[in-house]
Amino acid sequence: MFLFPRKRHAASGAPGVAAGLVSLVLLLAPPAGEAAPAQAAATDWPTVPVQVGGAAAAQAYDGVVEALRQTQVAAQVAGAIVRLDVKAGDAVRAGQVLMRIDPRSADQSAAASAAQVRAAQAGLALARREYERQQQLHQQRFISQAALDQAEAQFKAAQAQAQAQLAQADAAQTQSSFYTVRAPYDGVVSELPVMLGDMALPGKPLLTLYDPRELRVAAAVPQSLDTRGGVRVELPGLAGGDAIVPRALERLPTVDAASHTALLRALLPTPLAGAAPGQFARVWLADAAPAAGAARLSVPAASVLRRGEFSAVYVLGAQGRPLLRQVRVGARQGDRVEVLSGLAAGERVLAQPQMAARAAQ
Repeated sequence: MFLFPRKRHAASGAPGVAAGLVSLVLLLAPPAGEAAPAQAAATDWPTVPVQVGGAAAAQAYDGVVEALRQTQVAAQVAGAIVRLDVKAGDAVRAGQVLMRIDPRSADQSAAASAAQVRAAQAGLALARREYERQQQLHQQRFISQAALDQAEAQFKAAQAQAQAQLAQADAAQTQSSFYTVRAPYDGVVSELPVMLGDMALPGKPLLTLYDPRELRVAAAVPQSLDTRGGVRVELPGLAGGDAIVPRALERLPTVDAASHTALLRALLPTPLAGAAPGQFARVWLADAAPAAGAARLSVPAASVLRRGEFSAVYVLGAQGRPLLRQVRVGARQGDRVEVLSGLAAGERVLAQPQMAARAAQ
């Protein structure tokens, strides 16, 4: 029995596209040792047509998820970290203790200030009684007005000293509270760069906290942008990958002089499970005034093969055999995904691309 080599289909387009398709075929190949099913007949391939919609094509711009409230909690005092109550990824409540810095020296200063307050209050009580006695003696004309004035001055000095000691004790107590680090608001700990025993210094960041209820996507868009056609946000990292309608848009009034782009911020709806600052996002902008006859092509999302930056579909060729074709996909809506380039209306794509990928080996 003679085995003839399979006839290769020439890839149309530039050599770079052909090389990309070859790489994509290698990426989509089944693992070594896995048995491939028998070649199916042309009529056995389940296919779906490329549907034509009425919406205009959209343009995508890369963006990143940001938190409206993100705080770097820094130390206000110096000391060794003696207790860590949280770790990266923990959800915390406002006022919750996050960590503690060694407070022994501050506690001793606060205790000393409290003792000085008690001494000043005792001196004030003695000065008050002495002043009251001098008032009685002056009413009975046993002492002069000068002696009464001196007693009054001593009483007021003792009163001022007691108030100064009390303020100093309050300052020492406030200083002592800086050794306990608390959460400023409800949020999630995103970064914890310190460890138990590290030295905290004034201004040194201890952890990063963000509010997961207030997130936005920031993207650089052309300065001549017109958002009247509609804006959608896509977060590829989220399960489902459906396009999200932002609840508000904010465009900064400044324009970058080098790239001539403006910063567009799209506020994400709340709550949005799975979204976090730093995630990659795409901002899709529809044309406000689409050209006549402009239409959108779409295919089922299950028929698209994705491997990293490559997206491809299997198209049923003229000979009834599946042909791998690289495509550029757009935003996803429900169970369908928009195709920006690589397909034409009327073509049919395979509904089960993984089966075709195995059979093509």
